[in-house]
Amino acid sequence: MKKHFIRSIAAVLLLAVLPVALMANGAVEGPINGSGELVVLHTNDFHGHPLKFYNYPAPNLGGLPAIATIAQNTREMYENVLILDAGDLNTGRPESNFYESAPDIIGYNYVGYDALTLGNHEFDKPLTTLNEQMQLASFPFISANVHYPDGSLVAEAPYVIKTFDGFRVGIFGLTTDETPKVTMPSITGDLIFEDEVTVARRMVAELEPKVDIIIALVHMGIYDDNTHGSRRVAANVDGIDLIVDGHSHSKIDEPVWENGTPIVQAWNWGLLVGKAVLTITDGEVTDFKWETIPVNLKNRTKDADGNSVYTFIGEEIPEDPYLLAVLTPYYEQVEAKLSEVISEAEDFFDNTDIRKEEAPLGNLVSDAMLWATKGQGSDFAIQNGGGIRAGIPEGDIDKKIIYEVLPFDNSVMTVEMTGTEVLAMFDFIATIPRGKGGFPQVSKGVKFTVDFGAGEVRDLTINGKTVDPNATYKVATNSFMAAGGDGYTMMKSGYHYDTSAFQRDVVIDYLKYLGGSISPETEGRITVIEAQ
Repeated sequence: MKKHFIRSIAAVLLLAVLPVALMANGAVEGPINGSGELVVLHTNDFHGHPLKFYNYPAPNLGGLPAIATIAQNTREMYENVLILDAGDLNTGRPESNFYESAPDIIGYNYVGYDALTLGNHEFDKPLTTLNEQMQLASFPFISANVHYPDGSLVAEAPYVIKTFDGFRVGIFGLTTDETPKVTMPSITGDLIFEDEVTVARRMVAELEPKVDIIIALVHMGIYDDNTHGSRRVAANVDGIDLIVDGHSHSKIDEPVWENGTPIVQAWNWGLLVGKAVLTITDGEVTDFKWETIPVNLKNRTKDADGNSVYTFIGEEIPEDPYLLAVLTPYYEQVEAKLSEVISEAEDFFDNTDIRKEEAPLGNLVSDAMLWATKGQGSDFAIQNGGGIRAGIPEGDIDKKIIYEVLPFDNSVMTVEMTGTEVLAMFDFIATIPRGKGGFPQVSKGVKFTVDFGAGEVRDLTINGKTVDPNATYKVATNSFMAAGGDGYTMMKSGYHYDTSAFQRDVVIDYLKYLGGSISPETEGRITVIEAQ
């Protein structure tokens, strides 16, 4: 059965009984200049997480059935509610990936999203897939700065206008103009991504005569200064009342203010829902409040017997039973799909000592990350041994085995590091207690000796050369390590790019690329000298 047919059937079954989030239609006469309160719920970088999932250290987090409850409760409390998504709906868990994000879109339809801006990962698949996704959605995909050579927009519209009792709101979309650098040329090579500031000025000029409030729904990222990302737009464009952002997966406690404009973002994967409350007086924003709502996030502690105990961060959010019933079959169908055999192991790939020495399984995972990011110029890859949780038995390798080897929802990222930072990272390795999860596995082309007695790493070469302290290296790794996990804090400072492709999916694709069978072998990448 073709995927588009599955999506169409799912849409018919669900949309026949669901309310539809409508775009503003017809002529807009201008600002109303009234007063009231506007609530904006927002998500970003959802990346295919339609149902609750495990994310270290706790299970059953996030999911659209819980977000639907948040939306319903908010609508019961407030009269004027917008629900927006700042892009990157695609590329996530298998129950989404296998159906090209149909479960997510069906869930968004049910929640009642008003608009989604195009993220760079909306271009992971052919444009025909993006068009099918837009047809399935009952809300518009917007972006004002991405168009075909003939000038027509890739998205459905550059902006939408919503009319409330007392004021009108214009929401325009922007997509990072760096998208062609991180996507396949075969998909984006003919598209034109205009400068975001130039287009934002044009959108504000077009919307100001029509609306009271202007919101920029952008997929650009929040960074340390205003020369990049959404802060650059805020710094150079007046007239925007709120920027709802995505792309950088930023988990922030307060809005980022730039040039008097608040910028907000709600982490990723639907783990948080942002909530902005705008007080509007005579058509102007006179007060602004913002918070995030945890979507069943939990803390984990241990009881006296060593058992895990979970406590909710904030309130427990019940799942909408109808949406849960609609989406659950996608997960159940995936279980059967994971039985696909993708390779064969000629012998057992053991993970017993993967936290102590070079291991064939660690080599495989690291090589897969390097292979997947070569197009971005990666020099080498590094993986924490503790992130590899099972071995690969001799015999057929199916997808489920790889999901057991890499159970965490870690994505593959690249981090730009100076040579000095790379040297500091390898020096850190010599301080890791034996058997701890931070012990690394590395990709082909990396060789070093770690002397735990002397507490040092020596003879380090990358692709046959010693490390130049003044050079810049692009390192492929997982999102846990890129965030400083297992003590790798030196990785936090450099420029990060999240491919949003899960490690396990990258390894599956790599095994398919290799073809045939694989054999567990070490290559002298890591030499360990034990302390005496």
